[in-house]
Amino acid sequence: MRLAFLGTPVFAVPVLEALIAAGHDLACVYAQPPRPAGRGHKLQNTPVHEAALKHGIEVRTPLTLKAAADQQAFAGLNLDAAIVVAYGLLLPRAILEAPRLGCFNLHASLLPRWRGAAPIHRAIMAGDTETGVMVMKMDEGLDTGPVLSTWRTPIDDTTTTGVLQDRLSLHGATLMVDAMTALTAGTATLTTQPADGVTYARKILPNETRIDWTRPATELIRFIHALNPAPGAWTMHGETRIRLLRASLAKGQGTPGTILEGKLRIACGEGALDILELQRAGRGVQSVDEFTRGYPIAPGTRLA
Repeated sequence: MRLAFLGTPVFAVPVLEALIAAGHDLACVYAQPPRPAGRGHKLQNTPVHEAALKHGIEVRTPLTLKAAADQQAFAGLNLDAAIVVAYGLLLPRAILEAPRLGCFNLHASLLPRWRGAAPIHRAIMAGDTETGVMVMKMDEGLDTGPVLSTWRTPIDDTTTTGVLQDRLSLHGATLMVDAMTALTAGTATLTTQPADGVTYARKILPNETRIDWTRPATELIRFIHALNPAPGAWTMHGETRIRLLRASLAKGQGTPGTILEGKLRIACGEGALDILELQRAGRGVQSVDEFTRGYPIAPGTRLA
């Protein structure tokens, strides 16, 4: 089919690559505009932008898709369908209706649970035991359209957002290719989302990433893993900010935030956590052994 692809981050790249490998005609790729990055603040293309250039595909980077000229340019592509993966812009009705078969989104949750911006983070944080990816035909609502296909995967206490993103991205690429095959063959079935079980995955805000040690360890391990690799759950040791990236449940009790015995065992509101991987401000990510060799924290110390 003749397709346009709208996406921005690394998560979307495997889907684009899979559609190209499957032989679809990628008429154009839309991505977020280049942003300043690095110490020199030089403009840097997004991962999807770079992947498209590698394949010689035209890339467009409008700030919005509300302008009539941009909508006319999109309609002029004469598309069979458009594929949307973590693009970052709302699609007006004129864009949604331009392709012959419509626009199809790869969404990283089991809809209608976790509609919105941060479904992977929120699923881990909430203690969900399962998530997945879905191919959904887009409408003007927030992730409300009918579902074409689904792939499911378990979540446990060791699952981080980084690991889950990679897993969902790779399987989502296969799911999207299969969905386009079904559309081409006329065998695709669209299923309306149930009215029950709707939740919203709001964007992760900076003011919610600090660790509250009064919470139970069973909640905090999910909180820490949900924010790994970004934006990172953090705590303070004196004036030093420390990001905690991986942990395991441990036995122990004490005043919440207090360092107990072991390498870096920390008391929580209920139970304790052994920290496995962490990062001081301005330093690289380290294992707990590497970290404590260069920055020991004595038992009895309280983190805030």
